[in-house]
Amino acid sequence: MKIAMLSGGVGGARFARGLSTLDVETTVIVNVADDLEVYGVTVCPDIDTVLYTLAGVEGPEGWGRAGDTWSLMETLSEWGEDVSFRVGDRDMAMCLYRTERLRRGIPLCEVTAQAAAALGVRTEVVPATDDRLRTWVRTELGWMDFQTYFVRRGHRDRVSEIRFEGSEIAAVCARASEALRRADLIVIGPSNPLVSIHPILAVRGVRELVEGRRPVVAVSPLKRGRAFRGPAADLLASLGHPPGIAGVLAAYRGLVTHLVVDPEEPDVAADDVELLRTDIDIRSPERARRLAWEILKWVN
Repeated sequence: MKIAMLSGGVGGARFARGLSTLDVETTVIVNVADDLEVYGVTVCPDIDTVLYTLAGVEGPEGWGRAGDTWSLMETLSEWGEDVSFRVGDRDMAMCLYRTERLRRGIPLCEVTAQAAAALGVRTEVVPATDDRLRTWVRTELGWMDFQTYFVRRGHRDRVSEIRFEGSEIAAVCARASEALRRADLIVIGPSNPLVSIHPILAVRGVRELVEGRRPVVAVSPLKRGRAFRGPAADLLASLGHPPGIAGVLAAYRGLVTHLVVDPEEPDVAADDVELLRTDIDIRSPERARRLAWEILKWVN
């Protein structure tokens, strides 16, 4: 079986880890609209989270590197630099590796493949696009880039609008396009629908490759109406979607044929979308493997 998976950061990375233990051919297509340039390097938070998790070296919170040190941030802080966006020393090595290759003209897709090989990751991990794509959110303070909203301001501001800068020209990278075309199953990981998955769908060519396909399975990021982590529930509400699973269904209307939800979520009208109620807590590798296997049995 060939699987194409759309992924954001921690939740998607953990589900990808579950798929990687099964006898399937998986390509993880990752959001790049959270990327940023800081400290003179290009940081790709979601790509790195997926790579580190698949390599088994992710930090205890699901992002960054396990056992990382912070000498660089401490030194920059001593020199008066704003270090509110923190990058560990080993994590910075990845960013330097990427930045140097991008400056040589190597596409992000190829750089990601090289980084995966260096980490011993066998699952194919590709960015949604090699082109520049950035998420901006509108709050009472005005428009701000995603990392200012999410990291520097702790996603505490109410969001009234989201836009994806560059989506009018960003094209799906060849490896992602091929994976979607060849896929027997498309899976949307338990990532934030609005700021992790919608940016992927905004890339020219992606939505067209997903719409009308069967099966397309999404894993809800909500448990008892709240996100495992991050502002998914708050964003759905502030942008006018219904609460809970109804909001997730609305965010994926016309795209998904199956949705995996927590057993404790209330009943909801799902129209022509099939619902699977099962444990979606995948913080451990064993739980992620169980959920991946259960989904494969369900759709087959």
